[in-house]
Amino acid sequence: MAGRVLLTCGEPAGIGPEIATRALGCGVDYVWIGDARHLPDDVPHTRIAAVDDPVPVGHLPVLQHDFPAAVTAGQPNPENAQAVIDVIARAVNLALQDQARAMTTLPINKRVLKEGAGFPFPGHTEYLAHLAGDPPVAMMLASTSVTPPCRVVPATIHIALAEVPATLTPARLEEAIRVTHAAMIRDFGIPTPRLAIAGINPHAGEGGNMGREEIDFIAPLLERLRNEGINLTGPLPADTMFHAPARKKYDAAICAYHDQALIPIKTLDFAGGVNVTLGLPFIRTSPDHGTAFDIAGTGRADPASTIAALRMAKDMAARRR
Repeated sequence: MAGRVLLTCGEPAGIGPEIATRALGCGVDYVWIGDARHLPDDVPHTRIAAVDDPVPVGHLPVLQHDFPAAVTAGQPNPENAQAVIDVIARAVNLALQDQARAMTTLPINKRVLKEGAGFPFPGHTEYLAHLAGDPPVAMMLASTSVTPPCRVVPATIHIALAEVPATLTPARLEEAIRVTHAAMIRDFGIPTPRLAIAGINPHAGEGGNMGREEIDFIAPLLERLRNEGINLTGPLPADTMFHAPARKKYDAAICAYHDQALIPIKTLDFAGGVNVTLGLPFIRTSPDHGTAFDIAGTGRADPASTIAALRMAKDMAARRR
């Protein structure tokens, strides 16, 4: 396996190009895949033909990928949508061929991709799973600068809140638990991971007074999986799971829906949060923020989350080896 981490360009009109260059010197050897014309002029870069080609010290290695239309910071152009998608697919192909140790993806804008190229996926997670042959996957947000760490996995992701009760089936929750359990062992180096499972209702249903999902299927499912040897607690009231003493009791929390999982971590560690796709045959991380069109090109973008994502990708790759 090659040594570098792949860094995909994401939406070129967002903050991706500037944070890609500002992450240099973070201790991770990475190569950027995109159109070198989009990079800021203040950091030198070198176009390479293969992932591990050498470059001068202080230069950003670039695997050139031509984009069809000009780019103006803060003004996404749908004509570039297919090129953004193709860069992701190119990185996955390289990772599957073991030409890189991991990949980190910079933010995309799903609306622009749908408008310009008919992108049918809700986000990176689902598209990456599709490219990898649709293995069971889960989206984890992991902190890097708070103690105890906060790691959260939403069992349902990019759907309307009204759709959650019907979507959160026993099979779906079980899949999230199994994928998370396996990834904590393989990629985070925790041999016996402790998983906390949130209820779907306030107060975890309060004995059926605020909903019966916890009684009808969540608790029986957890008991069955405990009998297999998986260390599980819950179903727990989500509003008391994320203060520091509670986080000391588990290694990752599995939540019922998107905001139940992401609000705590973005409150606790907004700049240091990392998005990790669990269950893929390759390692993928990303910064926990969007394209930030409002500040693109101003030099105000904070590279902290991208640096955290690159470092986590490197560390996960070392464990997986």
